[in-house]
This record gives sequence, C-alpha cells and structure tokens, in this order.
Amino acid sequence: MIHPYFDSHYIFSLLRANGLLSQKQIEKLLTKVVIAKRKGQDIVQWLDSLKIPRADSGDEQIFLDEADILAVIARDRNWPFRRLDPLKLDMEVVTKTLSSSFARKRLVLPLKWHGNELEICTYYPGDQELKEDLERACQVKTRMSVAPKKDIEGIIREFFEFKRSIAAAEDILAAPKVDISNLEQYVRLMSPDSKGSDKYINQAVDHLFQYALDQRASDIHIEPKRSESHVRLRIDGVLHTVYRLPRAIHDALCTRIKAMSRMDIAEKRRPQDGRLKIARRDDEAEVRVSTVPVAFGEKVVLRLQSAEILFTALDELGFAPNDLVTYKAFLQRNHGMILMTGPTGSGKSTTLYSTLRYLSSPDVNIVTVEDPIEMVYEDFNQIAVQPQIGVTFASILRNILRQDPDIIMIGEIRDLETARYAVQAALTGHMVFSTLHTNDSVGAVTRLRDLGLEPYLIASTLIGVVAQRLVRKVCVRCGRPVSLSGKRLAAIGCKDAYTPAAKIMQGQGCNLCRDTGYFGRVGIYEVLPVSEEIRRIIHDSGEEEQIRKQAIKSGMTTLREDACRKLLGGITTLEEVIRTVG
Repeated sequence: MIHPYFDSHYIFSLLRANGLLSQKQIEKLLTKVVIAKRKGQDIVQWLDSLKIPRADSGDEQIFLDEADILAVIARDRNWPFRRLDPLKLDMEVVTKTLSSSFARKRLVLPLKWHGNELEICTYYPGDQELKEDLERACQVKTRMSVAPKKDIEGIIREFFEFKRSIAAAEDILAAPKVDISNLEQYVRLMSPDSKGSDKYINQAVDHLFQYALDQRASDIHIEPKRSESHVRLRIDGVLHTVYRLPRAIHDALCTRIKAMSRMDIAEKRRPQDGRLKIARRDDEAEVRVSTVPVAFGEKVVLRLQSAEILFTALDELGFAPNDLVTYKAFLQRNHGMILMTGPTGSGKSTTLYSTLRYLSSPDVNIVTVEDPIEMVYEDFNQIAVQPQIGVTFASILRNILRQDPDIIMIGEIRDLETARYAVQAALTGHMVFSTLHTNDSVGAVTRLRDLGLEPYLIASTLIGVVAQRLVRKVCVRCGRPVSLSGKRLAAIGCKDAYTPAAKIMQGQGCNLCRDTGYFGRVGIYEVLPVSEEIRRIIHDSGEEEQIRKQAIKSGMTTLREDACRKLLGGITTLEEVIRTVG
C-alpha cells in the first residue's frame, strides 16, 4: 500500500473534494509533481513549500499549508487531528515520557493522559510498528493522533532544549540540605570538570525572549511563588501561563535579566527599571525591564517593543476613513497641541510614534521627553525623564525651547507645571503632542481644567484630541460569518442596526490564533476636532456634556460607534466590543 503522504492522486482528489484546490490549480501541479515524486519527496511537505493560495479563501495571501492537507487526510482516515499550541501543553508529560532523541527520530510527542491511556501525537499515525514500540517503551496503552510535522519539530526543539537548560541549572543551583544548627560555615567545593549554571541560565533566558517574540507577546511576567516560579506571556492583551519552573532557578533568571539591562543585581529590596535591546534575525526589539519585591522574591516584568509594531503606517492603525482625514488635518497645522487619551495599554504610544515618523523629515527637529523612552529612534532627539536627579517633564520643558524644536512630544501631562509649559510651547509656534489618562476625548478638556489650566489657554492651543482603545481582531484563518440579531446590536448602541439580523465574523479557533479565534489587535478611535463652536464652549467654561453634544452634532464618531463599525465590518467580535466599551 502506498504511504498516503506520497500518493499525489489521493491527496489531490481530497483537496479538490474539500474545495482547497481547484481543478485548474491541480492541472498546473501535475506537471511538477512528477519531479517531486522522482526525488522521493513527501507530497504534503512539497505542497506546503509551494505557498499555493487556497481556492476556498478568496484571498491570495492565505496559502494552503501542511495543516490544511493533514486535516483532510485525517478526516478521511478517521485519525484525530491536533494543532499543537505550546501554551496548552504540559511540559512534564512532553519531556519526561520519551527521550528527546527518540522523539526527534520518530517525530512523536506524548500529549496527555486519558485515564490509563496516553495520547501520542505523531506525523503519521498509520505506523503500526511505531505504536507497538511506544507501548513497549512506555508500558501503557496508547491512542494516536496526527499533527503537522513543523508543529512537532517546533515543540521538540523548544521544550526539550529549554527543559534541558532548566534542569541543568536546577541541579547546580539547588542548595544542599545542611543542618543550620551547625556553627561551621558549609562550603561546597566544585569538581574541576563541573559546569557553572551561567551557561544554562543564559540559554533559558535567550529561549524566553525568542519564544515571546515568536508568540507575538507584548510582556513577559516572571513571578516567584512559594514552591515554583511562573512565566506568563501577554498576547493580544491577554495573559497566558506558559511555564512553571523550579523555584531554585528563579533568582538566577532575575539576576541574568538584571545584568543584561544594567541594573544593580545586588539590590533586591527596591523596585528597579532598566532596558536592553535584543536582536533576532533581521529584527530588533526594545525591552523595558521592571523589577519589584513581592511576597516570595522579585517579580520581573519585561515589556517588548518591536519597531515593526510601534512604527505603523497611519492608515493601518485602525482609523475610519473620515477620522483619518480629520487626524491628518490636525497634522497640517504648524503650531498647537494634540492629545492622545486612553488607559494604560490602549495603544497611545504606537499612535504617537507612528505620527512622529509620519511627520519626520530632515528639515524637522523632533524632540521627545519620555518616561521611559519607549523605542530609541535616531531620527528623533529623545530625552529620558530621571526624577532622582531632578530631570522631570517640567524641568526639561523649561529648557527645551532653546533647542530650537519644531515638534515636541511629551510622554504624559501629569501636573499643572508640565501642562503650563506644554501650552507655552504651543503658544510660541510649536507643535506639541502628549497623552492624558481619560476615558474619552472630551474628558481631556475636563482633565486639563482639573490640573489648573485656565479655559482660555486650553481653547487657544488645543487642536484636537484622539481617544483610543485596542480590540482583538478576528483570526483571518478561522473566522467564519455568523448571524447577530438587530436587537442585540441595538442593545450595545450600534446605530446601524436597522435590519432584523446582521452578519458578523467569529473565530472558530485554530493553531494560528491558539484556539482563541483572535489574531492581532486594531485601534478603535474617537477623534475630536476643536472647531470654533467647541473652542467657544471651552473658553466659556462649558460643561463636558455641552462639548460632547456639539462634537457629535459636528459629526464626531464616538468610541462605541467606531467599535460597532468594526464589528459590522467583520474585524472584531461582539464580546470584544462589550469588553472594550461596555
């Protein structure tokens, strides 16, 4: 019997029957497959390498891959099909059941226990000899499932190499059991050929960075507990526990990260901040490091900032077409103040940096004042706030005008003094960008008043305010249309909900999105232009509600309305709209 992964006729007929390849695509492939078969190539891997657009997607950028092919073969042969999500696997089961050499050679992974049966994931479950070998080696009954070859190889590489580093470091770092009543100092002499733990800890830290970048994480949390250390990644705004490590290596991991970010490794009682830059292939990422003492030791949080994300084209941030036109009109002004508002983690820094790069040119002097600097970018003149030596937002702004800036970006307006200097800069012919923590765009005016700024100064300098949030996007691979009643749409404030039902998109869950149904995030925006009518209301100390009503009357789209647009446009889901705007 021909191995199904080498039988092109069998695979082509399945793909055509399931709508993944058209007859025209297959006819083009028939001339090439002869050469592949002559070379003894696995047809599944060969098709995956060709990057052929899926016939059922309607999108030239969605390619037929190994997982698509294996899924239809598995369905035809009644094999359970698995996509392997590292975040959902038990490292102990994966790494302690079989040796790494056997797993690599036979492309197998133990997944989980089902009662007294062990589920084994392999590239080819039809191999009866492999099943018998596994049952003899493990002394248990097994059930076989199929997974893509690249998934299995990736898990083997990540889990076994990381586990080896952690285990080796733990063996060296684990403290010997010593009678503490003994008054003599206990000294353990290392053997001449023993290896230090530094190598293994360095490998473990490098793996954490690599893994976080591969998973598109924005933050890494390393948290000490009573008997172990937890590593969590924030992906698309949601935290996932990825590793539970031996408690013995937690301090060594922290020390390595602190040393890399030029922090005081001896200081464990006070919070510290640092930064470093990591390089991966052709990409670089800035890492902001923060440590704080908690109940069981030091907790470390690393914020990963990729230039690819932080510097995004303005038309890719998520602005609706009319809002983008309004926002770009703000940027045509040669002096005044533009504010970004929203809670922590709402994407304000990305919008600001993307805006500054949009405005950047050799004949423009851009100066930023940040706490801390989010991303070092040589086209900007960036100044870091250092309160411990008296370098604050206000103290820098007192002197910054002598540096002949055209555009000034202030990380955040926190007090009256900073606000006054920002207004002064805007009044004297400079463009000023800054952020405020308010719930919506109109709230920025109230916040400036609360800080103590006079209404006439706000009215004369403020060009516009942009409020924003981030919502998760429906996964492009597994998103499917579903119906939503007009009643439910109306209940969340969607004004466009005039029909009895509407079609929206809902992710079904796949390996690309780790079965969440979401992949990536996009901004929702509320752009408030300060028109002459609004300027008069601000000047006359009008109420917040007056400003809001006038802004909506003038055509402002609220955060809720923009979220509804993205819901009806198939970009996000009802759950995300409710989570973000209530």
